[in-house]
Amino acid sequence: MGKLLITLVVVVTVSTRPTLAADQTHITIHVTNESGKPVDRAAVIVKFVKGRNLVLAKARKSWELRTTQEGNAKIPGIPKGDIQIQVIAKNYQTFGDIFSVEEDERTVEIVLKRPQSQYSAH
Repeated sequence: MGKLLITLVVVVTVSTRPTLAADQTHITIHVTNESGKPVDRAAVIVKFVKGRNLVLAKARKSWELRTTQEGNAKIPGIPKGDIQIQVIAKNYQTFGDIFSVEEDERTVEIVLKRPQSQYSAH
C-alpha cells in the first residue's frame, strides 16, 4: 500500500509540471534612447501584477537587473499576465508602464527620453 501511494504522488507531480511551464513566459527588455542607441547599465525593475498562475506568482513577484551593453535585460520563466516595468538610467527620464504578456516569448521595446527642462510657477 505504501509503494502504491508513493507512485501515485510521483505520477501526479510529473503530470502537473507541463501545465506550469505552459503558463510561463520569457521576456527580453530592450532599452534604447531616442536616437536608437542602446542604454547600458540601466536599472530594470519588473513586478508581477496579476496573472493566471498565482502559485508561481507567490514564489517570486519582482526582479531587479541591469541592461547589457546592447541594452538588453532578460527575465526567464515568469508567469504570464500583467507585469509592471520600470527603467531608471542616469541622464534619462524614468520610464514605467504595465504590460500584458500572454506570449511564450516577448521582447518589450522601451525608448528613454532626455530630461525635460524644469519650469517654475512663481
